[in-house]
Amino acid sequence: MVFVYENAKEGARNVRTSERVTLIVDNTRFVVDPSIFTAQPNTMLGRMFGSGREHNFTRPNEKGEYEVAEGIGSTVFRAILDYYKTGIIRCPDGISIPELREACDYLCISFEYSTIKCRDLSALMHELSNDGARRQFEFYLEEMILPLMVASAQSGERECHIVVLTDDDVVDWDEEYPPQMGEEYSQIIYSTKLYRFFKYIENRDVAKSVLKERGLKKIRLGIEGYPTYKEKVKKRPGGRPEVIYNYVQRPFIRMSWEKEEGKSRHVDFQCVKSKSITNLAAAAADIPQDQLVVMHPTPQVDELDILPIHPPSSNNDLDPDAQNPML
Repeated sequence: MVFVYENAKEGARNVRTSERVTLIVDNTRFVVDPSIFTAQPNTMLGRMFGSGREHNFTRPNEKGEYEVAEGIGSTVFRAILDYYKTGIIRCPDGISIPELREACDYLCISFEYSTIKCRDLSALMHELSNDGARRQFEFYLEEMILPLMVASAQSGERECHIVVLTDDDVVDWDEEYPPQMGEEYSQIIYSTKLYRFFKYIENRDVAKSVLKERGLKKIRLGIEGYPTYKEKVKKRPGGRPEVIYNYVQRPFIRMSWEKEEGKSRHVDFQCVKSKSITNLAAAAADIPQDQLVVMHPTPQVDELDILPIHPPSSNNDLDPDAQNPML
C-alpha cells in the first residue's frame, strides 16, 4: 500500500517542483514531502530529513527509499504523520495507549494531552500520571530522601530505612518502654504530600524504577505499621511488662547501595597450609622452639615443624610406634 501525504501549509505549491520521499514502515510505503518533517526539527524525522540529509547521515536504500521507524506498525505511523500536518495524534481503534506512547518516544514526539486524542481517557490519564509521578518523585528524591541517605552514608551505613509520616503525626515513645521492633534505626520524613504520593501503588512502582535507574539495590516500597505512642503497659505472668503501642499505616522505603552485599552476610573460612618455619610467638617470648607448648584444641603442625632441631642421641632412639608429642 502507498499513502501520499501533502504539506497542507503549501497546498498551492506546484506538485512537479515539490520534493517527494518514500518511507517504508512495516512493509508499507508512505510518499511524503520532507518539509513537513523539517518544520518539527526536534523530532527524529525532523533531524533525519533536515540536518541529517545535509550532512549525508540519512541515506536511502538502492531504490531511493528510506526505511524508518523499525518496530512501529503502519497504522500507528499513519496516525503519527497527522501530527506533522495538524499537530494532533488521534489514537486509532485497536491501538493501545502504551503502544502509541512507545512510538512517540521512539520518534521523539512529545506525548501530552494537547497532542494526543483518544476515546480511552483512563489509559491516557494513566500514562500522563506516570510522567507526572516520575517528575514529582525525582524532586522528592533530591529534596527529601537524598539528605537522609547521605546522613546514613556518613555514619558508615550502606543502606537506609525511611518511614514517611504526615505533617500531623506525632511520635512519642516511652524511654523506659520503647518499641521492640527496631524502629529506632528508621529515619522519618514528615510530609503529607509525600505520604499521599506513596498511597498509590502505581506511584510506588514509578519510584522503584527511578531508584533502580539511579543504581540503588534491594529496593522495597510499601505500607507498614509504625508505632507512634504508648497506649498501655500490661503485666505478664511473672511480672514481665508488655508494652502496647498505637500503630499507624504509613509508607516506607528501604534501599541499599552496598557493593559487596553477597559477602557481608557470611564469612568464608579457608585453611591454608603454612610454608614458613618461623614461629612469631616463640620469637617474641624468646622461648626455645623445642620448649614451646602450643595450646590448641586441635593443633595443626607443619611438616617442617616436626623435624628435630638436634640429631637424636643413640641412647634415646625413637620408637616408630610411639606418637609424636607435637602431633
